[in-house]
Amino acid sequence: MALKEEGQDKIEGLGFEVIYCGVGKVNAAHRLTRRLVGAFLQKHPFPYVLNLGSAGSHSFTKGSLVAADRFVQRDMDVTGLGFAWGETPFEPDPPVIAFSRRFNHLPHGICGSGDSFLQGAPLIPSDIIDMEAYALAKICLRESVPFACVKYITDGADSSATQDWQKRLQDAGQAFTDLLMRYCI
Repeated sequence: MALKEEGQDKIEGLGFEVIYCGVGKVNAAHRLTRRLVGAFLQKHPFPYVLNLGSAGSHSFTKGSLVAADRFVQRDMDVTGLGFAWGETPFEPDPPVIAFSRRFNHLPHGICGSGDSFLQGAPLIPSDIIDMEAYALAKICLRESVPFACVKYITDGADSSATQDWQKRLQDAGQAFTDLLMRYCI
């Protein structure tokens, strides 16, 4: 999770280790990489990484839990060099990272991550709008660690996103707690 406010300290009470990575792709990549290195050195690999957090969406209802199984970088723009929007140049990773579904009972979509709090339509097709999942998925892809992602939709990634996010954020922790108690304990 990016922020303690997203979980309200409820997940730790269930016995899960929570890594708060901070906001944005760089912070997320840094924190997860450090934790994976620590797990590797201690010879305690993770069965999988589960990213929980808040998100906006033009496709899903506010107040719902949704899972992402595909991830794009919605703010990568190297179109000036002939690359497609969202494509990172000169690397072997695909522009859309995909993982197997883990939470089949939830609706699934494509998550577009970027270092902006989006308040409008994304330039690359995305059902779920966040700021960290792509970076976490990419680290897991490169390190061969299974990855899953569930987001609580706080807002419509529109002109009222700021107010809606602040209003609904407090409900995310309980939604994640209910999910984990039902499917992961």
